[in-house]
Amino acid sequence: MALPTLTPEQRKAALEKAAEARAARTALLAKVKAGELSFAQLLERDDDIAKKIKVSQALRAVKGVGPAKATALMEEAGVDEKRRLGGLGAQQRKKLVDALG
Repeated sequence: MALPTLTPEQRKAALEKAAEARAARTALLAKVKAGELSFAQLLERDDDIAKKIKVSQALRAVKGVGPAKATALMEEAGVDEKRRLGGLGAQQRKKLVDALG
């Protein structure tokens, strides 16, 4: 399947939309890192911004969780390394929240 050909205006609009989405995800992860939002609260969010954050990024934003611990938590919960928050099942969510305390 070939990608659609975009006009320069459409391409610029798409790039701007993608940049806005990245900035929104970064701001949300910064709230988790600052302690304003817990990992459980992040999982409860039902917006597209939260759903498209990678689980590994969200875990690393939690204080005290680095890349190694995030990987270990994901393996224990049976979460693939490429999974996003929106794709997690109820059991996976529960296991991750319980593991974080």
